[in-house]
Amino acid sequence: MTRFLHFIDSLSAWMGKAFAWCIVILTFSTCYEVFVRYVLNSPTVWAFDMSVQMYGALFMMSGAYALSQDAHVRGDVFYRLLSKRKQATIDLILYIIFLAPAAAALIYYGYGFAADSWFYKEVSWSSPSRIQIYFFKTLIPIAGFLLLLQGIAEAIRCVICIQTGDWPKRLHDVEETETMLMKEQENLQNMENSK
Repeated sequence: MTRFLHFIDSLSAWMGKAFAWCIVILTFSTCYEVFVRYVLNSPTVWAFDMSVQMYGALFMMSGAYALSQDAHVRGDVFYRLLSKRKQATIDLILYIIFLAPAAAALIYYGYGFAADSWFYKEVSWSSPSRIQIYFFKTLIPIAGFLLLLQGIAEAIRCVICIQTGDWPKRLHDVEETETMLMKEQENLQNMENSK
């Protein structure tokens, strides 16, 4: 089961990291636009649309990655005080009630939006550049599928935790500074206690 969970985690991580390069494209295109607009007095017609599409792609395709790293924002004022089994039970219920239907809606309706967009070869109506947007609309059902797949992996983690009382190991990736500092503090306390 761990291999299956780690496979889904690695797929989500790979997609999230691949689409993280949208930040680089966004940065360069914004710098280019600022330069040509304010220095050369020759603004582009495509920069705004491109930044919206890149940001949208980044946002959509990083959802499963954030879920795989347990990085989504949650109000854990009381949650963190509960036992692991109770945390897993709450998470499992929330995955079933909220995540699964939302991901299914992204897949179902997103497929319809993408199919219509491809049929009409849809372009952006909000700018004079009229960039093609059917490529980006294709990301909606793909993001929904990845989110649903990662949600299934998280639900399996919850079931394992309910049964064993401990969370299954995750693939190690980046950590937030706060988490690193807490672990460092725990290690220092453990070293002091062992003296």
